Amino acid sequence: MIYKKESYDIVGTLFEVHNNLGGGFLEVVYKDALEHEFKLKNISYEREKEYTVNYKEIVLAHKFFADFVVLDKIILEIKSVKEFHPKHIAQCINYLKVSGNKLCILVNFRNESLEFKRIVL
Repeated sequence: MIYKKESYDIVGTLFEVHNNLGGGFLEVVYKDALEHEFKLKNISYEREKEYTVNYKEIVLAHKFFADFVVLDKIILEIKSVKEFHPKHIAQCINYLKVSGNKLCILVNFRNESLEFKRIVL
């Protein structure tokens, strides 16, 4: 498993936030809480990291913004939805392609139980 220890630390932080807030808030609430927890645990991250797409010799106009890049190598995409949709997986794959990273953790906070998927490229 790629980044086993790092993933364990991140998923533990996700559960910490979900256990304290429960489900049903907007995504931004979970992002704020995660940012607080990452600071407390001294886990390095960048929030709303911007990525561009290079095409031939130009940079395309559309930009991607990953919710978090944790430890400079793991993308963390936050959702608060009824259920994951294939477009959420596609979004993570896009982020992995433009970033050059190998792992994205897609998480859903909305429901009673925390849901997450590891997406590896």
